Amino acid sequence: MDNIKIFGIRIDNVSLDEATKIVDGFLQGDRLRTISTPNTEIVMAAKDDEKIKGIINNSDLVIPDGIGLIYGSKIRGKPLKERVTGFDLSIKLLEIANEKGYSLYLLGGKEGVAKKAGENILKRYPNIKLAGFHHGYFKGSHTGYNNHEEEMEIIDEINKAKPDIIFVGLGFPKQETWIAANKDRLPGKVIIGNGGTMDVLAGKSKRAPEIFQRLGLEWLYRLIQEPRRIKRQLALPKFMLHVLFNRRVIQ
Repeated sequence: MDNIKIFGIRIDNVSLDEATKIVDGFLQGDRLRTISTPNTEIVMAAKDDEKIKGIINNSDLVIPDGIGLIYGSKIRGKPLKERVTGFDLSIKLLEIANEKGYSLYLLGGKEGVAKKAGENILKRYPNIKLAGFHHGYFKGSHTGYNNHEEEMEIIDEINKAKPDIIFVGLGFPKQETWIAANKDRLPGKVIIGNGGTMDVLAGKSKRAPEIFQRLGLEWLYRLIQEPRRIKRQLALPKFMLHVLFNRRVIQ
């Protein structure tokens, strides 16, 4: 599959339809495949963090979840086909799972969020087998406690449940760190770090209205809803300045 490098971080040049076909193939495979969902903010954080950069680059699929990545790639003459959000790809995974009867494990969110997300998923996708769920507030690889008892209990639970798909919603960079540390001892076919997807599925938060999505302004909607995000959102103009004044940023 074609890809470009942004600050040395691999971004696969796929559309949502193409990414969906790829994950469908993963689900028919014989090992666990990892999906990373970097947006502009994540790329800016990872550019100077070799560990996180390596984790993303070693993923089986890296989707362009950030409008800044789309604009920047076009400016530098290496256009990405379209923005592919972690949320949208997660929904495609649920649709495939519903059609083919795959099982799902949910890890992340505050107490009760994964449980509620699971309940809502089953209402909309009744053919999915809910293999289990656990909140994201535990000690483990993502918080500097490798092989902590709490982490090992969750891994044991997941191994007993043998899910086909694992959603990990711990937020960046915790979810990426946790997946990288534990992927070789987990069952399943697909594991994706999908941030706030579980909160949306649980009804705890809402996606931006469709008009904001179409215009690539989800970041603005989230900023209006949560003004404290202003420092994080500054990553977008900083990224565009790098793109405009350094042609080697995107290769």
